[in-house]
Amino acid sequence: MQQWIPLLVVVISSFTGLSATAQTPIEELRRDAGTTISGTVRNVVGNEFILDDGTGQIIVDAGPTWYHQLSIREGEQLTVVGEYDNYDFDAFRITRSNGDVITIRSGSGRPPWAGGRDRR
Repeated sequence: MQQWIPLLVVVISSFTGLSATAQTPIEELRRDAGTTISGTVRNVVGNEFILDDGTGQIIVDAGPTWYHQLSIREGEQLTVVGEYDNYDFDAFRITRSNGDVITIRSGSGRPPWAGGRDRR
């Protein structure tokens, strides 16, 4: 029976990491949809910004400015639900420290702005 205990711990740990509400440190990001990260905005260019959680920094992509304009500012504390895609973090939903929620898109897959301005 003791040989099953380590396996059980691994399985429970794996499922715990899939929760959309659990915070994932930026330095530990893996390619999973529904991942939640939080931190301070360090720099903003259009609808992309650098989020810093103290363990690392990541570029967060919130879609093109022609699709929607965001008013993210340096120094803001944000929680972002999205998907890491090897070099940046695609935002699905952004929550400000005051509780305001900005919905970017419904989830992974083809974003609503795919195909350019004419598809809007």
